[in-house]
Amino acid sequence: MKKHFVVLFLVLLMLGLCVPPGFTQASGTVKGLCKDTDGKPIADGVVVYANQDNGQKYTLKTNKKGEYFSLGIAAGSYNVTLYRSADDAKASKEVFHFNKFQVTLDENTLDFDMQKEQQKAAQGVGLTPEQLKAKQDAEEKVKKENSTIKTLNEKIVAANTSMKAGDYDGAIATLTEALQVDTTHDVIWAQLADAYRGSALKQTDPAEKSKRLQEASNDYQKAIDIRQKSMETKKDPDDNKRLAAYYNNLGEAASKSGKIDDAVKAYTQAAQINPEGAAGYYYNVGAVLTNAGKVDDAIAAFDKCIAIDPNKADAYYQKGVNLIGKATLQGDKMVAPQGTAEAFQKYLELQPTGPYADVAKQMLASIGAPVETGFGKKKAAAAKK
Repeated sequence: MKKHFVVLFLVLLMLGLCVPPGFTQASGTVKGLCKDTDGKPIADGVVVYANQDNGQKYTLKTNKKGEYFSLGIAAGSYNVTLYRSADDAKASKEVFHFNKFQVTLDENTLDFDMQKEQQKAAQGVGLTPEQLKAKQDAEEKVKKENSTIKTLNEKIVAANTSMKAGDYDGAIATLTEALQVDTTHDVIWAQLADAYRGSALKQTDPAEKSKRLQEASNDYQKAIDIRQKSMETKKDPDDNKRLAAYYNNLGEAASKSGKIDDAVKAYTQAAQINPEGAAGYYYNVGAVLTNAGKVDDAIAAFDKCIAIDPNKADAYYQKGVNLIGKATLQGDKMVAPQGTAEAFQKYLELQPTGPYADVAKQMLASIGAPVETGFGKKKAAAAKK
């Protein structure tokens, strides 16, 4: 009986030592160093080991030196992916990955050296080290340019918001900051000029108003110079429209400064650059000359406007105003130059209830001309009952 007990004890002992397969797992150690394309450590990065056989994942984090380390990684084949941050990992925005990395029961080292990986990629497409360096420099330049453009766009939007609210000084401050970042964009100079022009009109001190209008003119000219230079090397379908708009606004600033000749020159330049908008620019010429009392030149400008756009009602009215300014008294009758009545009548044909309709009718009455709703047709008399 005692002998049987000893045998039974040995059998139980052997059974206790023979652990069934599946209750233990062979594992190894993994470690590595993660560096970016500049050779700097990727701190607080995430390294994910994904087992190809069973889908099990191990998520590891790099320290401040870009190092990661873990015990207990089951042996097997893994896809290993590096992410710059936990957020990038959630968004599946990887830096790099290795496929089919074998984890053994020993210590396993897998480094992520993005500088070397970039060099390998370059060598794969036949780039020399010099060409690779040039490629890297170009990529870095694009990256910086994109960052600069983002900053500038934000300031342009902020300045527009300020100007819409009438805060021209705030817009000037914002755009001045933008120019400290980059001075090569014509749109920033033009917008700064707009802000100075708008602020000038709010000034009560004549000297300050004049100063700001001059600053506006200077900035419009800078925008024009930059745009013209860029047009020498690359063409944009909207180049002429944009350049003409700058000249138009330059003319406006000159006009507000009382610089009539400069205003006329700028408006005329705009008309020549952008024929599609020439009617509006010649109208501005006529308006400036009307205000300056240069009647004949104003009439000639309005005639150019009308020749381009025969339906521009205000041009007929302004032409009539200038013509009637040349009227003479013969006895007790006012005699206006030829074309005066026709100008006012054409305005009324195009704008019978326009803002100048009543004045146009008064002008016609003052020279004894009939009021006509259709050009060349007298207003019909009321039918007799």
